[in-house]
Amino acid sequence: MSRAADDEQRSPRPGLLVAVLALGTTSLSLLQSLVVPLLPAIGAQLGVSANAAGWVLTANLLAAAVATPVLGRLGDTWGERPVTLGVLAVMSAGTLLALVTSSLPLLLVARVLQGASYGLFPLAISVLRRELPAGRLDVAMSVVSSTLAVGGVVGLVAAGLLTRDGADYHRPFWIGLVVCLVTLVLTAVVLPRRRATGSGRVDWAGAAVLAVGLVLLLLPVSQGNAWGWTSPGTLGCLTGAALVLPGWVLLQRRRAEPLVRPGLLADPRIVAPNVAGLLTGIGLFASFLVVLQYVQTPPGAAGYGFGASVLEAAVVYLLPGGVAGVLLGPVAGRVVARLGALTTLRAGAVCGLAGFGLFAVLRDTPAQVIAAGLLTQIWVTVAYAALPALVVAAVRPEETGVANAVNSIARSVGQAVGSTVTVAVLAAGTGATGFPSAGSFTAVALVGAGSAAAVAAVTLAGRSRRSAAVEGGTVPVAGAR
Repeated sequence: MSRAADDEQRSPRPGLLVAVLALGTTSLSLLQSLVVPLLPAIGAQLGVSANAAGWVLTANLLAAAVATPVLGRLGDTWGERPVTLGVLAVMSAGTLLALVTSSLPLLLVARVLQGASYGLFPLAISVLRRELPAGRLDVAMSVVSSTLAVGGVVGLVAAGLLTRDGADYHRPFWIGLVVCLVTLVLTAVVLPRRRATGSGRVDWAGAAVLAVGLVLLLLPVSQGNAWGWTSPGTLGCLTGAALVLPGWVLLQRRRAEPLVRPGLLADPRIVAPNVAGLLTGIGLFASFLVVLQYVQTPPGAAGYGFGASVLEAAVVYLLPGGVAGVLLGPVAGRVVARLGALTTLRAGAVCGLAGFGLFAVLRDTPAQVIAAGLLTQIWVTVAYAALPALVVAAVRPEETGVANAVNSIARSVGQAVGSTVTVAVLAAGTGATGFPSAGSFTAVALVGAGSAAAVAAVTLAGRSRRSAAVEGGTVPVAGAR
């Protein structure tokens, strides 16, 4: 396509474009969470151990960590449309494979293919930055980003609804396949053809080294409970990650066209949203897992809980937060535009602190647990709305995809840490009853509250740096107040 033809192609209607991109990010979070309540059924129906079934989550996480930065860079250098369509095609193939196979190895292959879905979010932010005027960008990014949290709730509800009474674990994947195919068709129709914002080549050697480092980091994070935290495998992987990841940074410094510009990784304007994304990911999965475990516990056996089914746990206790996220996304974007991303992120963290604090001290009635879950979900929705604004304000247009990909990895690592810590704390508190003690739920709530408090501290540090920049006569970054 010539430059003239490229320039003359009309932009899609903003509302339609945002809706299609939001559907894409919903599909990735739906596929991520869909299998969480399915793991016991997968283990039982495939005749494998719980540890083996856990690799259904781990394989997806590892694939996402490897693919996301590469896909973000490919979007910057090749153009978002072909890369997005390719990701959706791979997602659809993986979901179809998950539907038709009853083999654990093939299911793991399917989950690896589905891991490409994590690249959709940075690609979507790149499209929005290019296609929308500045006045509409914050709200649009907020809507698309908030669906990351909402899609997770939808996945849990769908899994609970379709697998009640011991139904086949394959059934929820039908929803995933339909969403993937619909998103693929709509994206092909709506997403315009544009020249790439960046230039150059992808640093495949750098991508390979980063992939090795991330796998070495995430393997023990996700499997430490099963392997043992002092086992040779866990310690060996962590040692390897401690060597490979700094080596990757040194390699990037020597590359003429690095996968990720080293200065980008060290920029405080990028470090702050990445740390906040990691901490928010911890809070997201700590909230999901602790609420699901607590409300499904039979009160007669443990002295707490409500004996809810998987479906009841998802619909009654988690769905209100998902609905609130849908309604809050556009509002959060307007708050970002008016008050700034740091202020919005801080307000969300206060909600998270209140939610986990409430769960720590008051959880005797369903209403109290619902309120706690609603507050933590508001935190995640607001945080996910604010983070892209911080990233976009700090990077050049040609780095939008890869910068948001790095932030996506930070959130994914946080989710893995949140899941691992929650499972470890609850397992450590399990006594003769076979259920965790009440105190172990309080401990998880305190971990979540600490994560929210740390996010608030990050925003205050960012505000202090901005004030220092103003006093020093430098120009502050838009949207970072």
